[in-house]
Amino acid sequence: MSYRLISDYQPTGDQPQAIDKLVAGIKSGKSDQVLLGVTGSGKTFTIANVIAGVQKPTLVIAHNKTLAAQLYQEFKEFFPESAVSYFVSYYDFYQPEAYIPQTDTYIEKETEINEEIDKLRLQATTNLLTRNDAIVVASVSCIYNLGSPVEYGRYILELPNNDRHYILERLVDLQYERSEFDFKRGTFRVKGDTIDIYPAYEDFGIRLENDTLTKFDPLTGKKTAVLDKFVVYPAKHYMTDPAQYKDVFEEIRRDLNQRVKQLPPVEAQRLRQRVNYDLEMIQEVGYVNGIENYSRYFDGRKPGDPPYSLMDYLPKDYLLVIDESHMTIPQIRGMYNGDHSRKQTLIDFGFRLPAALDNRPLRFDEFQRRKGQTIYTSATPDEWERAQGPVVEQLVRPTGVVDPEIEVRPTNGQIQDLMKELKSHRALVTTLTKRMAEELTDYLNEHLPELKVAYLHSDIETNERTTILRKLRQGEYDVLVGINLLREGLDLPEITLVAILDADKEGFLRSEVSLIQTMGRGARNINSRVIMYADKVTGSMQRAIDEVRRRRQVQLAWNKKHGITPKTVIKAIRADLFEKIIEEKKSELDVDVDQLLPEERTKLKKVLERRMKEAAKILDFEGAVYYRDYLKQLG
Repeated sequence: MSYRLISDYQPTGDQPQAIDKLVAGIKSGKSDQVLLGVTGSGKTFTIANVIAGVQKPTLVIAHNKTLAAQLYQEFKEFFPESAVSYFVSYYDFYQPEAYIPQTDTYIEKETEINEEIDKLRLQATTNLLTRNDAIVVASVSCIYNLGSPVEYGRYILELPNNDRHYILERLVDLQYERSEFDFKRGTFRVKGDTIDIYPAYEDFGIRLENDTLTKFDPLTGKKTAVLDKFVVYPAKHYMTDPAQYKDVFEEIRRDLNQRVKQLPPVEAQRLRQRVNYDLEMIQEVGYVNGIENYSRYFDGRKPGDPPYSLMDYLPKDYLLVIDESHMTIPQIRGMYNGDHSRKQTLIDFGFRLPAALDNRPLRFDEFQRRKGQTIYTSATPDEWERAQGPVVEQLVRPTGVVDPEIEVRPTNGQIQDLMKELKSHRALVTTLTKRMAEELTDYLNEHLPELKVAYLHSDIETNERTTILRKLRQGEYDVLVGINLLREGLDLPEITLVAILDADKEGFLRSEVSLIQTMGRGARNINSRVIMYADKVTGSMQRAIDEVRRRRQVQLAWNKKHGITPKTVIKAIRADLFEKIIEEKKSELDVDVDQLLPEERTKLKKVLERRMKEAAKILDFEGAVYYRDYLKQLG
C-alpha cells in the first residue's frame, strides 16, 4: 500500500514552496524542520502533501483531544485508502490512585473508559503492526506506558484454524471474554459448530463455521463478506505470558519481601495484602486493574528503563509531526515530573511497589531518542523549536484571506460595548477564568435572549467540546465564550468577531503567543475583526499586534501582485466523530436496575449525576433530562 492523497484542491499560495522545502529536507536527512504557518494557511494540507511525497508511516501529535479529533478527520479525508488511526486517552473520567499523607486519605483509582476510543486505540496499534501505510493522530498520551509491541504482536490468532479447542483457549489468552448473550467488542460466543468473534478494534464480527470464514454485522447478523483469512489481535494492550508467571512472580515477591522490611508495620501489611491479591488475580484471569504497575517485570525491563509507548510500535524510519508545537512540546516535557511525584507518595506509604515508578510517561530525553524525522508546525513556534532546524514560512493563505484588523478599546463599559457588537456577528469571546466564562455566558443569555451563548473550557468532556464547536458552525450557537481552548487549531470559518477581554492583564493567557493564536481564530473570514479590551497596550499586546500587521502586509502585497480577491473559507461541517460515542454512553447505561448490587447502584448514581451536570452546563437539556430521569429510577 502507498499514501495516495485525494483532494479537490491543489497547493496554492505559500503551500507549494513549503511542501517542496519540507520534502527536500526529509529526503536529504534533516532530523528537524519547522513549519511556521499562519492560521488558515492550510498547514494540515501541506503536511498531507509532505506525507504523500516522502511515503513514510507518520505519527501526528496534538496537544488536546479536540484538536486531535479534527486532525484525524482531515487526514482520513485526505488518505481514504490508508490506515488513518486515532490514539488519545480513553478515559471519560479519570481519578488517579493517590494518597494524601496530611489527612491520611487514600484515593482509589476511579475510571470511566470510553469504549469507542478504546476501540480506536487498539485499531491504531493493530494498523501499525499490519499496515505499511499507517498514519496515527495522537494526543500526548502516546508517550505513556502501553505495553510491549513484541508481546502484543506475538499474541495473535490466525484464522481459519481446524483446532476448535486451540481457538477458544487462544481467545481467552488474547483477553477476549466468552459471552453468549451480550455480544460486544472484545467478546466471543459459541453456538454448535459456529464461533463468533467481535474484534476489540473493529465494527464488524468474524464467524468461523465449518472452516468457512465470514465477516458479518453484529447488530443484524447479516453476512457482508467471505474471507480467506483473518488475524485476531489482543483485546487489551497489556499482555502477560502465563509461561513467564513463575519467574516474574518470584521477582515481584523478592522485591516485596525486601520492601516490607523497609516499611513500618501498617504500611508493610498494606503492601503485602495488595501485591498478593494482584498476583492471585493475574494467575487466575491473566489481568488485574493496575496491572500496568507491574509492567516492568513482564517487559523484562530494569529499574529506571524507559517504558514501551506508542512510539515503539512505529518503524524506525517514520515521520513525526508535532502540531501546535509551542503548546505540545511543553506538555511532553512536563508529563514525567507530575506522574513521578504522585507515584512516589503511593510507594512511600505502602500502596505500591517501587516498580510502579516505571509505569510512567517518557522523559523528554527519552522522547527525543525515539522520535523520527520531525516537523514542528505552529503559527508561533518558540525559540527552542526554531533552534532545532530550518524554519519554512507559510504566511499566505490559499483563499487570499488576510489577517484581521485589530482595534483596542477601553475596558470601561466593555460588556455593554461587547453586547452591541455581538448582535451582528458570529463570535468568540475569551476571558481569563472559567468562572468569568460561565458568568459572562449566563449574563449574555439573560440580556441577549435573541442570541444563544455557550461556554467552552477544560471541565467539559472531549466529545461534548467537539459537539459545541460543531453547533457554533451550524448556527445553533451564536457566541462561544472560552479561555485558552479557543486558541490553537480550531477551524471556525464562520467567525466574524474575536473579542479579547482584559487583554492588558499580562500572563500566560495574554502573552504574545496567546494573543496571536487567539486573533488567528478570525483569520478564515474576510469580514472578521479583532477587538481587544484594554486600558493600556502591554509589551505582549504590542508585539502581537506588530507581528499580525507584518503578516497582513505580506498577504496584501501577495494578493495585489497576483490579482487575488480574498474569499471566506468554505469548509464542510463534518459529522461529529463523537456522536456515536455519546449514544454509546447512553446505551452502556442500559442495565437492569433491579439486578444491581448496592455498591454498583452507588457507582452508577455518581456517574449519572456527573453526566447530568455536564450536559446541563453545555445547555444539552435533552441529555440532562435523560440522566435525571435515570437517577429517579435508582431512587
